[in-house]
Amino acid sequence: MGGSVSNLSDEEIIHRVIGGDVDAFEHLLERYETRVFGIIGRRVPRTDLEEVAHDAFVRAYISLPTYERKGEFRSWLSKIAVRACYDYWRERYKRREQPMSSLSEEQLKRLDRRAADQSMRADAGRASSREARDLLEWAMEKLSAEDRAVLELVYLEERPVKEAAELLGWSSVNVKVRAYRSRKKLRAILDGLTAEKGGTS
Repeated sequence: MGGSVSNLSDEEIIHRVIGGDVDAFEHLLERYETRVFGIIGRRVPRTDLEEVAHDAFVRAYISLPTYERKGEFRSWLSKIAVRACYDYWRERYKRREQPMSSLSEEQLKRLDRRAADQSMRADAGRASSREARDLLEWAMEKLSAEDRAVLELVYLEERPVKEAAELLGWSSVNVKVRAYRSRKKLRAILDGLTAEKGGTS
């Protein structure tokens, strides 16, 4: 019986789940696990990846009755995964308390070198560099969940504004405005780091 379920379309499996066959949802989970982990893995620390992915699948299961067959299930699930990351950072932003003094001297030196002459786009383009990733991640954690989400989608992943708007549930205009403002905030954080370190040296 399990094999027959795995051969069904997404819509047919969803129909079964809503009809009471709870176990059928596992086939959707197996079908899209890699995709969801991929989306979340690019947005949250590795230590929290499984927890956020689990949260995304729980949300999808609970929201399944509201799924409207106007688009692909995978797109609908992708939105849920992106929003689970957004909520993760929103909660973390509320609790954040990371003063400059909490960074090690080595980290401060690395950040200072990068902040002096690297723009956000240059850092994103050199994501293979550990120093660039460290600086960008440190600065991104200073932003709100909304700012972080839009920067990741529009600038780091270079998704079209329309696609970013759909994933976030915002209007295209809101995405454009927020992306512009968020990039300015990020740059101000990087410039502020340089100024602060310059004043203490």
